[in-house]
Amino acid sequence: MQQLFEGALRAARPHLAACTPLRPTRQARAQQMPRGMALVRATAAGAAAGDPSGKEALVKSDVGDPAQAQAIPGPSSPASQASSSAQGGNSDYGNVASLQDLPEYPRTFVIRRLFVFLGIVVGYSCYYLTRNSLTYTAPVMVSDPALKMDITQVGSLTSLFPIAYGFSKFVSGVLGARTSPTLMLAGGLMATAAVNLLFGAGNAMPWFMTFWAINGILQGFGGPCCARILTTWFATKERGTYWGMWNIAHNLGGFLAPIVAGTAARMYGWKYGMWVPGATGLAVGALLLLFVRDSPEVVGYPPVETVQAKPKEKDGSDAPKESLVSLLLNNVLKNPFIWGMAFTYFFVYVVRQGVTSWFVFYLIKAKGVADAGSAAFRVSGLELGGLFGSLLAGRISDSLIASKPKGGNVGKRVQVVMGYMVGVAAMLAAFYFTPSSMPQLQWATVFMIGFFLYGPQMLIGLCGAELVGPESVGASEGFLGWIAYLGAANAGIPLSIIVKNYGWEAYFVSLGVACAMALLLLAPMANLKSFVQRSEGGKRKLKAA
Repeated sequence: MQQLFEGALRAARPHLAACTPLRPTRQARAQQMPRGMALVRATAAGAAAGDPSGKEALVKSDVGDPAQAQAIPGPSSPASQASSSAQGGNSDYGNVASLQDLPEYPRTFVIRRLFVFLGIVVGYSCYYLTRNSLTYTAPVMVSDPALKMDITQVGSLTSLFPIAYGFSKFVSGVLGARTSPTLMLAGGLMATAAVNLLFGAGNAMPWFMTFWAINGILQGFGGPCCARILTTWFATKERGTYWGMWNIAHNLGGFLAPIVAGTAARMYGWKYGMWVPGATGLAVGALLLLFVRDSPEVVGYPPVETVQAKPKEKDGSDAPKESLVSLLLNNVLKNPFIWGMAFTYFFVYVVRQGVTSWFVFYLIKAKGVADAGSAAFRVSGLELGGLFGSLLAGRISDSLIASKPKGGNVGKRVQVVMGYMVGVAAMLAAFYFTPSSMPQLQWATVFMIGFFLYGPQMLIGLCGAELVGPESVGASEGFLGWIAYLGAANAGIPLSIIVKNYGWEAYFVSLGVACAMALLLLAPMANLKSFVQRSEGGKRKLKAA
């Protein structure tokens, strides 16, 4: 290994001599040029000299060696953070434009990114915990004679929330383009946790309605922030896999809510059903501020992949940033493919909400299932199937991108969504024809409906994020989420009217039509390129000219 290292350095020395000297950081001056910096520069020079064996030796001996991890400026080092902030964030990597230019990610980056990823998964799960706390506390509230509440008043609270939430998702996504996503993620969680605590401190219906509406507004902060963080820490070739893994936060939070809120309310009273999730959210929000960062550049690394360069003025200075209204109009609302994704999301959410809201009633009214408990068991596989479906959908889309790098990356994800929507339609038909005497088969069919349904729900959001520039990811996710919840709203009263006037057969036909409309909208986008691909294509045209 020593001989390989010395040979690689000898081969790289002529090229290193011609390189522009790096401006040393405090850490570099203290350690007289850390070995990790020299290795990164030698790696690039060895590759240019056609010395792949020397390059591999350098990478294996240093970048991949945990004992040498401190040689590369780590995100936990205050000196390296101060240096990277002063010098543009990636000066320690010389002329490396992005981490994609290295043979493999530095080990310190992988570890740092893991903490960021775990942070957004746990953080968004806690958003679901403070969002669903009322669902599992409300039965105890109704049984409390001091409150004098009935189910109608609980229904008013649950109807108020999605209206505020859908609007908030759109507004927070737009405003978040100029705000740190980490600060919004942690701050929003701590704020919604505080609202849960205040909700539990009241005893009157106006108090409950006020704070539950505020909770709906604050809940919209979580999703767009996580989308922005994911797109900056994960490159296109791997993003689908990690986006799918992050998506399990929905299932994890939904799983924890009845355990945490329901158990606390049942054992200690309804107030604790709100206070325990609130206290949990405050603690997790504080941890997010410690471990999550907006992007690799903030902690001294190059970006994971190159993006469009910032526009320049004639004198070479950076052009002023676009206004929020300009970002929304030019990058989101004027993009016809974003509208196509949004309307696809609308129909996906019609199916999703239509399934979750009406399957139990269908089993009781049309299939003759004895009681709500038995019907609930038969549809209990929906979330579990969704967990596996979203994980696999992201992985499949990444594999398609890796196998055919020349095609449109967004289009490959769209192709996966189209395949999944065909699966949803097929499983809906299978559920309709499955007799009630086969409860296990009904459960398995619902599991597969969840499997195929949650894949498109996850991937459409990812497609929307990859269609726009980095500054517009939050606005795109907010706009898509707003349209999606309009679709969810249309699965309530409209479907109930269809069932009442035309029967359950018309209900299933309506869900099938929603699947067909989604496929029709997706068809023109089957070869769509991402923002990064379009930016790279524009750069190549400029060079050719």
